[in-house]
Amino acid sequence: MNPFLINSPTSISFSGGRTSAYMLHRVLEANNGLPDCAIVCFANTGKEMPETLEFVRDCGEKWGVDIHWLEFRNNESKFEEVNYLSASRLGEPFHDLIVKRGYLPNPVARFCTVELKVRTIHRYLKSIGWTEWDSMIGIRADEQRRLAKIGNQDYGKYEEKVAPLGVAGVTKADVGKFWREQDFDLKLENNNGVTMHGNCDLCFLKGGNQVFSLITEEPKRAIWWASQEALALALASKPDGAKFRKDRPSYQQMHDYAISQYSIDMEDQATIECFCGD
Repeated sequence: MNPFLINSPTSISFSGGRTSAYMLHRVLEANNGLPDCAIVCFANTGKEMPETLEFVRDCGEKWGVDIHWLEFRNNESKFEEVNYLSASRLGEPFHDLIVKRGYLPNPVARFCTVELKVRTIHRYLKSIGWTEWDSMIGIRADEQRRLAKIGNQDYGKYEEKVAPLGVAGVTKADVGKFWREQDFDLKLENNNGVTMHGNCDLCFLKGGNQVFSLITEEPKRAIWWASQEALALALASKPDGAKFRKDRPSYQQMHDYAISQYSIDMEDQATIECFCGD
């Protein structure tokens, strides 16, 4: 059976990256458009790159598909539906979540992904009357570790995660070939299938050298992250809750080093896999 065929309520999680966009295209191709029982959701943290927001908009317009733009809210509904023009661009949803929690997410407690993306989408689906659904996520066949973790990601009894790209044997080479043949693309550098700038611009799960490189490229990127660490220092009951990472310099320190044109000797940390990306 074609893993992209849909015949029951299905939420297609669009991260804003090339892989999940390719997954969406395969769904549209297999079903001659978007089935009535399917919904495409993009959960915006407010820290996505501008190019990511443009790409989500372009996919919707080029392919004639309605993409629901969702954001976390620290209010009774816990979410709001927005659009390309009204979407947050200054980290507002992420900031509001940090204020609500009183401390920062970290590699062990990644509540940012759960609240800003997974549960935000859940709340929207429940608000329109959905009770059970499949959730399509953009994990490829060459991401075996991520595929193996799907069964361990328990975000509620309502959702069953499925990875049609993995079932179909799709690799990053297939995704790359597809986008080279299109008349539009995500306007972020593709480095052998990896988009270094993708998802939250300076996500703490990115490797330390990668984050510092992105700060060196544009130091003002660090300002929001440094301000959240300063905020958390005032809010957190324990100092450990005031840093996104304990194993490397703060964002303020990396910013200061970058504008002083100094280098930082950091252990070469690998990027940590996360379900907020594709």
